[in-house]
Amino acid sequence: MPANEELLAASAVELRRRIGSREISPVELLEACIERIARINPAVNAVTATCYDRARKEAKAAEKAVLNGETLGLLHGLPTGIKDLEETGGLLTTFGSQLYRDFVPKQDSAMVARVRKAGAVIVAKTNVPEFGAGANSRNVVWGATGNPFNPMLNAGGSSGGSAVTLACDMLPVCTGSDTGGSLRIPGAINGVVGFRPSPGLVPVERRGLGWTPISVVGPMGRTVADACQLFAAQVAMEDCDPLSYPVDALSFAVPELRDLASLRVAYTEDFGICPVDKTIRKVFRDKVEAMRHLFKSCDEVELDFKESDRCFDVIRAANYVAKYRDAYEKDPNTLGPNVRANYEIGAKMSLADMAWAHLEQTRIFRRFQLTFRDYDLVLAPTTPVSPFPWSQLYLAEMDGKPLNNYYHWLALTYVVTLATNPAIALPCGTDHKGMPFGLQVIGRFRGDRELLGAAHAMEQAFNAVPALKRPLPDLGKLTKPTPELKSIVTHPPVL
Repeated sequence: MPANEELLAASAVELRRRIGSREISPVELLEACIERIARINPAVNAVTATCYDRARKEAKAAEKAVLNGETLGLLHGLPTGIKDLEETGGLLTTFGSQLYRDFVPKQDSAMVARVRKAGAVIVAKTNVPEFGAGANSRNVVWGATGNPFNPMLNAGGSSGGSAVTLACDMLPVCTGSDTGGSLRIPGAINGVVGFRPSPGLVPVERRGLGWTPISVVGPMGRTVADACQLFAAQVAMEDCDPLSYPVDALSFAVPELRDLASLRVAYTEDFGICPVDKTIRKVFRDKVEAMRHLFKSCDEVELDFKESDRCFDVIRAANYVAKYRDAYEKDPNTLGPNVRANYEIGAKMSLADMAWAHLEQTRIFRRFQLTFRDYDLVLAPTTPVSPFPWSQLYLAEMDGKPLNNYYHWLALTYVVTLATNPAIALPCGTDHKGMPFGLQVIGRFRGDRELLGAAHAMEQAFNAVPALKRPLPDLGKLTKPTPELKSIVTHPPVL
């Protein structure tokens, strides 16, 4: 393997160790990443705005700090991508919206500032759906992001650009966020780790309805340990977020390996309500059979989430009404179809709808926590289908049955959002079409450390089982541009 190939394939944890021990220079690592982006990104369109000149200055400063024996942060010298929903000072931040084509923030968001303070060298933004609406990372500003296993297929969203950037070893660190599955879904279908933490651990200042816990910011990584390293840099208590609370951030930096043989594990194909393709059901059952010997027990359970679709509709829509009312009333055509649909659903709702939804979310939360009296983890699929073409904005039907709306196909992840439990998408081999399969692993309420430790142990065990091991894209097939990914910029589809 050529030197640069070996360097870029190393985990973020290993790269940070090598920087600290002076085995590699942050400057050397950055230049390798820039070369990889130039070579691979035209095939997948995951990296959007870049700031290479500033990054080179930051990398040189990081190198100097190492040579001077200064105290180094968790992410010191690591080239980093920031999801294009986070304001990044001095770097174009579009939110995937035509309204922000030329928006360059003056300062970093609170989360980006923490990542930078931990020593990260911010290199670029990563692609998203418009305002993060949906699980297909395409917009009229940058175009679509393709899956590295097949660039004509969906990369997921809304953290699709970050997931693909990681999967292609273009950058070792990338941030994400999650409302209905936006960390977990792209993690799952690109063969990387996406962790949705408990609300309040990573402060979110851009959440308008601050007391509503459905939207969180969190880490992605090629391994659980990489995700933990980034997560520890993100965790903090900030007065911008009323859900924020004091916690020892460094306690998340290194996952504690748990004894899988002591864990009682439950599993469900669909939480009793979610649409799941029959072939994915079989793939999931086969995965469970291949791993059940690892645990103390592994039992199928019945769960009661029967009102979760309506509940999520209301709570999600309320957030869109709060955030996009002014833009919609000024000119609804400045918003894409997904954002408009969310706003219009919410605008028709009443105070009685809102009260019911919050009551129901509380009932969902309480019922689900009862499961953890008997079990340590709950396993489920992360996505209900194999990736479909990115040119298809969303999934409209499954197994011949129409779905409720553009995000109904995300039910496997948004039911967990409602419960507020931490959840992680863990690479788990491939599906029936040879595409990455992501196992959704759910921990107990605020059991983030325990969940990460269990996921780390599962990852290690999966590495020894071919059917469960993390798949890797063939980067040799990604050296030619995929011009179709950019076509959406000048020719938006008629929806």
